[in-house]
Amino acid sequence: MKIFWFIPTHGDSRYLGTAEGARTVDHNYLKQIAQAADSLGYEGVLIPTGRSCEDPWVVASSLLPVTTRLKFLVAVRPGLHQPALAARMAATFDRLSGGRLLVNLVTGGDKAELEGDGVFLDHAERYEQSAEFIRIWREIITRSHTGEAYDFEGKHLSVKGAKLLYPSLQEPHPPVYFGGSSEAAHELAAEQVETYLTWGEPPADVAKKVADVRERAAKRGRTVSFGIRLHVIVRETEEKAWAAADDLISRLDDDTVIRAQSAFAKMDSEGQRRMAALHGSGKGIAPTLGTGVSSLPPEGALTSRGGPSTYRRDRASLEISPNLWAGVGLVRGGAGTALVGSPQNVAARIEEYAALGLDTFVLSGYPHLEEAYRFAELVFPLLSIDTQEKLTGGNVLGPFGEVVANNFVPKVSQS
Repeated sequence: MKIFWFIPTHGDSRYLGTAEGARTVDHNYLKQIAQAADSLGYEGVLIPTGRSCEDPWVVASSLLPVTTRLKFLVAVRPGLHQPALAARMAATFDRLSGGRLLVNLVTGGDKAELEGDGVFLDHAERYEQSAEFIRIWREIITRSHTGEAYDFEGKHLSVKGAKLLYPSLQEPHPPVYFGGSSEAAHELAAEQVETYLTWGEPPADVAKKVADVRERAAKRGRTVSFGIRLHVIVRETEEKAWAAADDLISRLDDDTVIRAQSAFAKMDSEGQRRMAALHGSGKGIAPTLGTGVSSLPPEGALTSRGGPSTYRRDRASLEISPNLWAGVGLVRGGAGTALVGSPQNVAARIEEYAALGLDTFVLSGYPHLEEAYRFAELVFPLLSIDTQEKLTGGNVLGPFGEVVANNFVPKVSQS
């Protein structure tokens, strides 16, 4: 089991949808989060991409010298730069980091954002481009270990004599992660990537996605690893955890929620449609795989579920599966669900996903610095022994906990 944390380059706060309790996200703050994740034993950190984010490659590079073993899951965006340049960047980063690079292939689903970046392809064409992009990227890096050049002529992208003089440290290339819920995304994952990531859906829905990608990969003679992207709200008791969830969205007003949902409805992301479909259903997702075209109401058609000023934000509406809460997705695009509960229940839900074949968990919480500590301290000891050892063993230079009565060092629980 590999536990990742998140670097919030699009902002951080104590409350969603408001400037109250907001953090200034500068390099010093990002460094604090990265160093916390590094010292606590997280496998790595996801650094997001998009118009609302600082550039992930610049951020990751700036955090290399202030961390020692932390891996960086960094996004590449087809259409923003050429695959040969992306391969060169990846190989350089991998060498300079001592093999700490993981690559997150992000196709994108926000039409307005994509057009602002100069990408004018529809949903199907973007996945065609992404497949060509990552194929070229992989081949260039793989062949760099033997000094070969690479030719490729595709519908969207072509290279002739592409070559890297300095190979990546990891062979044949840094591992590629990828997420998407459409049929085109599952095809790409089965054919090209090492790890398929899903956003946090109820276990039954996740199981269907895992089975579909696994079957498609098997037909190609490949195996794919699986992971999930979730927020976490963990407290010492269930009651405290759910109170914290309520508090996270307590400053939201209906207009903010409706504006956010209207913006999401204009996207052609199947994953975003599935996230939005979770709100208020209490049942999970009805459709499994779609075409990637949103079925949400058009902009301006969303209304408050309980009336003009009482958009429902109660636990009954938003707990879509035991301990799985859709409240974050009221205003946050992308991953919109959180595991909420006591350490024991959150650990049980993680083990439930692990039993479906997931071994990578990319987590986050608000605010990200404090919650990185809270999750590690409360939940790591309840997970696999390897994770426990990362938290407590080997490199602790001082007392683990505060010395009692100037004499006794606290003992680590063996439970």
